[in-house]
Amino acid sequence: MRKLLFILIILSPLVSLGQRIDNLASFRNVTGEKYFRIHYDNDFYTKTDYYYTQGYNLEFVNPALKKNPLSRILLQLKNSRTKYGMSLEHYGFTPTSIKSNEILRNDRPFAGVIMLESFAVSVDTLQKSRLSSILSTGMLGPAAFAGKMQKKIHSWTGDPEPLGWQHQIRNEVVINYELNYEKEIFNIPNIVSLNTNSAIRIGTLSDKIQGGATLTVGRFDSPFQTREKRIKTNYQLYFYTQPLVSLVGYDATMQGGIINRSSPYTISAGQINRFTFQNSYGVILSLRNLYVEYYRTYLSKEFETGRTHKWGGLKIGFAF
Repeated sequence: MRKLLFILIILSPLVSLGQRIDNLASFRNVTGEKYFRIHYDNDFYTKTDYYYTQGYNLEFVNPALKKNPLSRILLQLKNSRTKYGMSLEHYGFTPTSIKSNEILRNDRPFAGVIMLESFAVSVDTLQKSRLSSILSTGMLGPAAFAGKMQKKIHSWTGDPEPLGWQHQIRNEVVINYELNYEKEIFNIPNIVSLNTNSAIRIGTLSDKIQGGATLTVGRFDSPFQTREKRIKTNYQLYFYTQPLVSLVGYDATMQGGIINRSSPYTISAGQINRFTFQNSYGVILSLRNLYVEYYRTYLSKEFETGRTHKWGGLKIGFAF
């Protein structure tokens, strides 16, 4: 465990791991051991309709989830306080056009993913560090029903029916394990905080190493304090920016399943950009038991013939 954390610390100025919906970053901390939070991403916030087109995450945190058998394989920091949770995550990808029934070569394939995630977040208040460990299990492919959902949403909104989902990445079992490590390196209490981020993800869906930093400015409680408590005014309002660099090993949403190689169209390994840059920025309001966040994300080209991409997201949570 110590060796693994040492590797992550060394990598943190260089690379950390980005997921489409990152609900466990320290700046997204919800005060308390029990809460429910909804995350929703969509690229209509940035007036685009391609690549990462939509995603949502339903997150539940409760001390009782420590009894979840899967919690036993979730790594934690020693002498730390720990939160346990589970979440349901679902998202979809499309090429640059959903108006054609033909395969669009040199473009991103259609893909859908659904996962059930078990996670633990441990905080070492003395070392000002935080480790999130996540086990994700689910399905990639038609079993994730991303195409059906997009078609239903378009029928509700009166938009044209999406075409081409019959060419999506075929079914594959998703088993992924992820570690995210954060270290506070600078802090002016309740005003400014700077953390390093590092992470690693391995499994059948995504293999990556990623790293970067997070700058938080505003009025907020430190997630690394000895005891979680709100500031006297009972509210937090702050802004953040999080630049990240990724080293990509494998991405099944573009390259197809590791075992099931029957997908009608995939992007070859030689076309994948092994290094990508991502930056997220947003504003968070925490008022008593309510958590609200709005953010935007930019991602550089993931493959040679691809485009840069932007999307936005909204998170609403309730502590109890």
